[in-house]
Amino acid sequence: MADPATYRPAPGSIPESPGVYRFRDEHGRVIYVGKAKSLRQRLNSYFADFSALHPRTQTMVQTAARVDWTVVSTEVEALQLEYSWIKEFDPRFNVRYRDDKSYPYLAVTLNEDFPRVMVMRGAKRKGVRYFGPYSHAWAIRETVDRLLRVFPVRTCSAGVFKRQHQLDRPCLLGYIGKCSAPCVGRVSPDEHRLLAEDFCDFMAGNTSRFIKRLERDMREAAASQEYERAARLRDDVRALERALEKQAVVLPDRTDCDMIAFAEDELEAAVQVFYVRAGRIRGQRGWVVDKVEDVTTADLVENFLIQIYSESESVPREVLVPALPPEEGAMTELLEEQRGGPVRLRVPQRGDKKALLETVARNAHEALKQHKTRRASDLTTRSRALQEIQDALELDDAPLRIECYDVSNLQGSDVVASMVVFEDGLARKSEYRRFTIKAVQGQDDVRSIHEVITRRFKRYLAESEKMGELDHLGDPDEEGAHQPIDPETGRPRKFAYPPNLVLVDGGPPQVAAAQRALDELGVDDIAVCGIAKRLEEIWLPGDADPVILPRNSEGMFLVQRVRDEAHRFAITFHRQRRSRSMTVSELDNVPGLGPARRAALLKHFGSLKRLKDATPEQVAEVPGIGMRSAESIVAALHGAPPRGGAGGGTGTGGDGEHTGRRS
Repeated sequence: MADPATYRPAPGSIPESPGVYRFRDEHGRVIYVGKAKSLRQRLNSYFADFSALHPRTQTMVQTAARVDWTVVSTEVEALQLEYSWIKEFDPRFNVRYRDDKSYPYLAVTLNEDFPRVMVMRGAKRKGVRYFGPYSHAWAIRETVDRLLRVFPVRTCSAGVFKRQHQLDRPCLLGYIGKCSAPCVGRVSPDEHRLLAEDFCDFMAGNTSRFIKRLERDMREAAASQEYERAARLRDDVRALERALEKQAVVLPDRTDCDMIAFAEDELEAAVQVFYVRAGRIRGQRGWVVDKVEDVTTADLVENFLIQIYSESESVPREVLVPALPPEEGAMTELLEEQRGGPVRLRVPQRGDKKALLETVARNAHEALKQHKTRRASDLTTRSRALQEIQDALELDDAPLRIECYDVSNLQGSDVVASMVVFEDGLARKSEYRRFTIKAVQGQDDVRSIHEVITRRFKRYLAESEKMGELDHLGDPDEEGAHQPIDPETGRPRKFAYPPNLVLVDGGPPQVAAAQRALDELGVDDIAVCGIAKRLEEIWLPGDADPVILPRNSEGMFLVQRVRDEAHRFAITFHRQRRSRSMTVSELDNVPGLGPARRAALLKHFGSLKRLKDATPEQVAEVPGIGMRSAESIVAALHGAPPRGGAGGGTGTGGDGEHTGRRS
């Protein structure tokens, strides 16, 4: 690691002009490219206060050995130069988008004498008209199969076309009317090209003129008593309509826009794009990006627009994003220059476009979740992650079993905690446990962590002592140690296995509390650490400085995933308890009143308040409620004995107070 002070530019040598700068390592390789309105202000921020930099930025400036820059005239030039340098040097610390899969396109090869309709992937070629991208190749083939009835364009490869031409015999599609058979001269090159252009027009959204033309020809054929031809035209109209049904109408007919949404965490981001043309969703595409630097959503939007549209010919009139890029004016100008016309860049605030962008965002969240699942399921990746954690924390063995604890509460109420278990880098959900905090009042995460760790390992010690295994604590190689099956019940015993690593969600105070709980119980062979969410730092008991795992390492991804799962599990349990406490009502203390009749009462009156205001006669109108029960209910709700004495035995003032505390 280099000292940034050794290559800091001399004072006054950095211009105040806008420009683009490059950090290079000791071998001269470009590791980061950035742009700035003022080069002096931006570059000085890297060297002014090293401790104030984000850990990822600290790593970048320590990896670098020198910095250089190029002055430009405008912000648009800075955007263009930044993109060209990122593309040329592929810097390791820049945001880089990669497809989460290879998306297929519907392509029409207008650059050939006889254009061909086909499925294409990969880089786009000049002279080829593209539609999509589509989520699946079968979706393209299904659409094409319907349209070939009306636009019988060639779909065969060059080899098949040449062979059928030599045989002077069309292929099967030519015989069944789904190809105009240009290979044997049934149509001229100009006629076939016209079919291909009509196919492209239909796919581009100019659909109404084709349907109207076919309907007009159908009526004329029927009027001329050419019923077979009219029937064929009718089927052609239905084929086009079915093809259109596959593309949902979401916005007004003249709407052309790209909708871009992100889902992100501290380490990665997923982006999804819906392509809307003529008011219909024509395609969808997704990317995943490693956030090698500390970036905001606006920064992600700017990087995405530069990388995706800088060489694209299909920039739409409108681009909808979740946040405007920092240099909105320059970015809009760059997109307009690329499109050759006006481009509107905006964040939708209401209406159908906002609703559709929320749908795109849900797709992005799902894509990020699937990406993380695929990454976590790879055996080699998991092994590397465990090895990296072992090395970073200086453990004797790889942490094959990790238990993570998190505390959840809402302003000190309904305090709960979760324990999640990962074995061999995978979630072991059958081992998850939930805790209701008992000894701590209010919001105190440190004492709550101490209570949970104490309770968990007391149970473990009790199980071990019960089976005579206390002498084997922490030594899984001893015969009979940590048997997970209870010989009396034949079922797995709770808390039977000790972890190799206890991970808590929090910083030094929470880690110290967990370690103190283990020390008090005499458990000295289980490693403890914590992860602080803000900077993703790993804290060890008693250490003044955190352990920093490389932010794009597999070890960091695993630790983060374990922590996030513990947080999710704790939040879920907390919401369940809070929801249950909010739905507990005074009706719960009325003897003999079950869930069905309680639900019937609340449904009939609409609220507990209106039920309290009702008379016994009105309560008795509810199906299944008799007058005696109605009197008991009214008495219980008003904290008095029922009419006719206390023999009804329902509510008392004490019960009412208890119910109030519960609710």
